Amino acid sequence: MTPPTERSTPLLDAHLVVDRGAFRLDLPLRVHAGEVVALLGPNGAGKTTALRALAGLQPLAAGHLTLAGRVFDRPDRRLHVPPERRPVGVVFQDYLLFPHLSALDNVAFGPRRHGLSRRAARERAARRLAQVGLAGQLDRRPRHLSGGQAQRVALARALAVEPVLLLLDEPLAALDARTRLDTRAELHRQLADHPGATLLVTHDPLDALVLADRLVVVEDGRVVQTGDATTITTRPRTDYVARLVGLNLHRGHADGHAVRIAAGVALTVGDDLHGEVFVAFPPSAVALHPGRPDAVANTWPATVGGIQRHGDNLRIDLTGPLRVAADLSPAAAARLHPVPGQTVWAEVRPSDIRAYPTGNS
Repeated sequence: MTPPTERSTPLLDAHLVVDRGAFRLDLPLRVHAGEVVALLGPNGAGKTTALRALAGLQPLAAGHLTLAGRVFDRPDRRLHVPPERRPVGVVFQDYLLFPHLSALDNVAFGPRRHGLSRRAARERAARRLAQVGLAGQLDRRPRHLSGGQAQRVALARALAVEPVLLLLDEPLAALDARTRLDTRAELHRQLADHPGATLLVTHDPLDALVLADRLVVVEDGRVVQTGDATTITTRPRTDYVARLVGLNLHRGHADGHAVRIAAGVALTVGDDLHGEVFVAFPPSAVALHPGRPDAVANTWPATVGGIQRHGDNLRIDLTGPLRVAADLSPAAAARLHPVPGQTVWAEVRPSDIRAYPTGNS
């Protein structure tokens, strides 16, 4: 899709404020026509609460929700449009297909509720099922469908109401690895053809990076970072985002090419910066030595903590002045023989470190 301009009017314009006991969701959210936005965050961040609020299942305490110029929620005006009157399609994590209905009648259910005749609803449902590759499965009930087929029926059902807003709640989480790969590709194709706004709620960074045009990361009910995949993966701003994209992240104070991170530890970086900054580097950039290396810059003593397999490498959790993760190749691991509690020296080359200001710029 063509990226929306800053001045274009979003199809979804919302500020979701929801109170649930001690937890408060305070989430501004805009999604343009044809845009897919992924909402990421750890468990308890507020992702599901946001989805329920958009669907009309969770009333707002404050804020607003506008779709295609029509107001659907304004608590200050006592305005709340119920779910069945919203132009919203939802694909739930567990799909929630009606077990007693065929795939065709599952998909036709929404159009029937929106006033279409039985014949017209079934014709639309058949077209939608054909679009997701299930033209030959119209009469099958959910128990006779594979996981990938059930997911596509759920997607066809959500799209059959021709929604202004499509909500996807962990749509691939229930699938095995192989089915997930194939279904992700099919979902990507379907979303590319959807003219409305799409919000994907997920905890899986791969789903978000493959399917979404833009990522919004929430923690504790608030946005902590937003941007395209390149921005998020190269410039994380919280520990959660850094772990999500597989980077070590620390905050420090820069004075030119030197960044002081912790007591006794300063890192030399390639960037010339001043003030508060983040420094990020991948675990593969961390070299481990049994003794102090000859390098003067970017070395510090560390203690081996946890050790686990990470693909073909070993992922080493290091404690000490800096808590970081390091990846060791089989050859490097054979030379070092790491064991928990072992004292080692860590080293990172300046060219492997990305430094950037802590502000949003």
